[in-house]
Amino acid sequence: MSGQAEEGPGCANLTADPANPSGLDGNNIANRLSVWARRLPGAIAIAEPAGPPQAGGARSYAITTFAELDQESDRIARGLLAWGVKPGMRVVMLVPFGAQFIRLTFALLKAGLTVVLIDPGMGRSHLVRCLQLAEPDGFMAIPKAQIIRMLLRRRFPKSVWNVTVADWWLLGGKSLRQICALGDQHPDIALPTVSREAAAAIIFTTGSTGPPKGVLYTQATFHGQVDLIRQRYQIQAGTRDLACFPLFGLFDNVMGVTTIIPDMDPTRPAEVNPQRLHEAVSQWEIDQAFGSPALWHRVVTWSQQTGKHFPTLRRVLSAGAPVPASMLQRLRQIIHPEAEVFTPYGATEALPLASIESRQVIAETGPAAAKGRGVCVGGRFDSLRWQVIAIDDGPLRSMDQVQVLPNGKIGELMVAGPVVTTTYAVRSDQDAVHKVQDGQIIWHRMGDVGYLDDQDQFWFCGRKAHRVTQGKKTWFTIPCEAVFNQHPVVYRCALVGLGEPGKQEPVIIVEPHADQRPKDREARAALVAELRDLASRNPLTRRITDIRVYPRSLPVDIRHNSKIFRERLRNQLDRIERLEV
Repeated sequence: MSGQAEEGPGCANLTADPANPSGLDGNNIANRLSVWARRLPGAIAIAEPAGPPQAGGARSYAITTFAELDQESDRIARGLLAWGVKPGMRVVMLVPFGAQFIRLTFALLKAGLTVVLIDPGMGRSHLVRCLQLAEPDGFMAIPKAQIIRMLLRRRFPKSVWNVTVADWWLLGGKSLRQICALGDQHPDIALPTVSREAAAAIIFTTGSTGPPKGVLYTQATFHGQVDLIRQRYQIQAGTRDLACFPLFGLFDNVMGVTTIIPDMDPTRPAEVNPQRLHEAVSQWEIDQAFGSPALWHRVVTWSQQTGKHFPTLRRVLSAGAPVPASMLQRLRQIIHPEAEVFTPYGATEALPLASIESRQVIAETGPAAAKGRGVCVGGRFDSLRWQVIAIDDGPLRSMDQVQVLPNGKIGELMVAGPVVTTTYAVRSDQDAVHKVQDGQIIWHRMGDVGYLDDQDQFWFCGRKAHRVTQGKKTWFTIPCEAVFNQHPVVYRCALVGLGEPGKQEPVIIVEPHADQRPKDREARAALVAELRDLASRNPLTRRITDIRVYPRSLPVDIRHNSKIFRERLRNQLDRIERLEV
């Protein structure tokens, strides 16, 4: 297997999707897959490792073409409808990311169902509670998840349409094989037509600043996301993408892009084996990759240690947390010299919002970020609106309660546009805190603080919930942490507040690089003394004297392994050694 993707006639011209393809429901995002299946039937849609690496790193892959992916998802969708599943029902997807996950997601969308997507790694109590609040009509899940569902069946009284993705016969509902057989028996069942406003998915936030919330994605939300991503990054059919983040892997196939499934656990990007990624990129001559900062940190470190580079990569995207200029510079050294490295910005409720390219970060905004000015996330995507408003922890029900701040003033970011979701399907009580009515427009309060500059670029200064307040003094996480991150021993750090809001003492918790962790109390005290000296020389951090060294890796989110759980650290403060130097 050479890894060379097949290209159909006229592939170079397929850079835009038809608005309403003839014979297809142009409102259903899944039917963009059908467009590419008609245009590039034999082109590879998904390649997934099918065995261990062989000598030299080459390995065999299971291949799915666009035509096969389209036909198989049609077959499953028809099987579900023949069984009796109705459009509009909510079905939880609990299947590991891979070709099967992609196939099933498209099938559920084609059947007009609302796909409930959740990170299993958020913890069992959060997961069960979120799924219970989602009130699903069924589960599309592996046997382990179905067993748990059966044990907790009282929490899911509506879940009677359950499909087990294996030939297990004792878990209720149907097996996937049976659903496929029903699809074969009823090939003439018409797939439903949906509106652009119809619910397509419920995607849960990571819960990094409170209980996870279920965000309602409509068909229009997905269409808007695909269009903005394709246009901003000039993604063309025939591109080969190393999909290290599951949601982006779904976007690939509706843009005519080949998805290469990496040999990794997508819930643990910080533990990826870079050798496996290198083998895939080399074998397939991959030109695009999407991964979290934690993943790229590990890959860059490995590459510099081994001397192995990724010369075919011409577009790299990294999202989930701010990426330092130093990391971007190191990343650029191991990929194609003319490659573009982008750091998109957004949230589950509004994605994508902005983007910035690595050259601008390295030359312009990165040095300013290191001095505590915040992280510039770049300019907004076309068709989006944003403004910075005065920080308020309570609800803002209408625009007459909003105070818009001038450029350069730190406040909370508020956004509106086609990819900005308008409500929560789960935890709708949070609408009052996060949504603002403006006539027919719904603005979303991001919960992020920062400011706009004179070029209409947003400078991110942290989460509103993470700011530390003492009287009239406020410390914002990203600017303060940047000062300490300049120390060569520090990998990352977190600012947390000790005490009640308004009366808090700022505390910096430091995670040293793994190979530079102080080995004893004396070494920790020496590091703290150096950091205090560093803090004393910057007005932003001059009053921060409580600095503590974390004994292991800081707790981070499961989705990107990059967002620090500061609330958890705040609760652990009494167990983290405080040194009086």
